[in-house]
Amino acid sequence: MFSQAVPLLIILCLISLVSYLILLIQKNFKSSDDPIIEKINNLLPQTQCAQCGYPGCKPYATAISKNEADINRCPPGGQQTIDNLAELLNLPNKALAEDLPIANNTPKVAKINEAECIGCLLCIKACPVDAIVGANKLMHTVITDQCTGCDLCIPPCPMNCISMVERPVPVKYSYK
Repeated sequence: MFSQAVPLLIILCLISLVSYLILLIQKNFKSSDDPIIEKINNLLPQTQCAQCGYPGCKPYATAISKNEADINRCPPGGQQTIDNLAELLNLPNKALAEDLPIANNTPKVAKINEAECIGCLLCIKACPVDAIVGANKLMHTVITDQCTGCDLCIPPCPMNCISMVERPVPVKYSYK
């Protein structure tokens, strides 16, 4: 009986030692993100649309914090985001950069004409927020609540069956 307990105790000691080492490493190698990057990132709309020239909101926030990008390059955020960033960073207000598409105040979402969809998966791969669902060679559809309206799914579609439409207004039901 004692001969079976010794290997078990050795294994438990090794597991405890490895757990302790992992905790020690985590404590010593915490993320070195600048808190200003997090504050900037929290002000951005999190569409991950890449219209600013960066692959997502966090890289754009990092570039702003390092003075590598201007605060006026976020079309989905519009003037409100630019104003908030200017206030946070004590910079002068600016208008949206002229080389970017002007953001329309009407929120848009992608809509797939399902009768024309061939199920090529190109739109699914292009969507940065996984708002498109479907399977290979089968119809695809957009999860409206998750779509950010970034337009990144439109260019890769070989059938031109994706369009941007106004975001539907949620229906409120009354059960009285």
